Amino acid sequence: MGTLSLWAVLCESKRIINAHSRHFLALSVIFLLPLSFSLIVSPTLLLLFDPSATKSTSSRLHVLLRLTTTTSHHTHHQPHPQVTLTSLLFPLCFSIFLFLTSIGALSSITHSVLHGFFGRPVKLHSALLSILSSFLPLLSTHFFSHLLLLLPLLPLLFIPPPSSSSPLIQTILYFFLLILLTILLVNLRVSWTLAPVIAVAESSYALRPLRRSAALVRTMKPLAASTILFFGLLEGLLLWSSSVLVTSGGVGAWWKDWAVVLQIVLTSTTLMVLMLYHTAADTVLYMYCKAVHGELAVEIAEEFAREYVSLPFDEEKVPHVVSVVPRVSV
Repeated sequence: MGTLSLWAVLCESKRIINAHSRHFLALSVIFLLPLSFSLIVSPTLLLLFDPSATKSTSSRLHVLLRLTTTTSHHTHHQPHPQVTLTSLLFPLCFSIFLFLTSIGALSSITHSVLHGFFGRPVKLHSALLSILSSFLPLLSTHFFSHLLLLLPLLPLLFIPPPSSSSPLIQTILYFFLLILLTILLVNLRVSWTLAPVIAVAESSYALRPLRRSAALVRTMKPLAASTILFFGLLEGLLLWSSSVLVTSGGVGAWWKDWAVVLQIVLTSTTLMVLMLYHTAADTVLYMYCKAVHGELAVEIAEEFAREYVSLPFDEEKVPHVVSVVPRVSV
């Protein structure tokens, strides 16, 4: 047994996914592939429904340079971009689609990883049915977590940012406040990293998953932070590089280039795999945190009393808490 580390979490996640590869492939194709593809092409889709995005990128740059050299009199007579109902409804519908798809992926994959961790049969229909029971817990948890993350930012609405003519002490205080808020938000994000998993696994609502996650992660914050940082950097780099790729050829023109289409497909697939492992890693981290707090041994003893079980007795070791032969799925 090794020490608790990001590598141990990734190895355990890989073991569970490989043991039920076809099951997780099906869930990924149903939920994660549309989600990853939509995220990658979203810059172009949003520009296509923007009335001001009818010109190519080079034309926009030409107009921008021309506008910067004109007088204020000519600028005053420039027409304002027209806002249509489609340009308002599409971002809303697109956001709802992304949210519902992420809810389905999170609940079904978390449910499956939990069953695979315990060696239970992993079936597609039960994973899909788990979405119904997990929808409201996840919805309420997301709502309260985002609301509480926005509350610390409210003071910035009433404090004007410093300018070149502001006193030095005002500038220092403003940036000191920004640093404090950043530390607070990062700490909350790390403390609540297990909240979605808890909402699915324990069917808890609203603030309870947030409090429960903070209690479990309290002694495991470095590991939780490394998990967030690892997957966040990889997913962020993929989304950034793909957005540059998609918009580089002009709005609506990328699909005509087969090389670009192939790169988008490859990037979408890579992002899909990252999202799958990210969800699985969070679920495994949840189980490890429960094991470190002494909560998992009782559950395993109750469920697998007649099967061979290996339990950890050293809190500094990786809790490979289950060594059971998975039951054959029908």
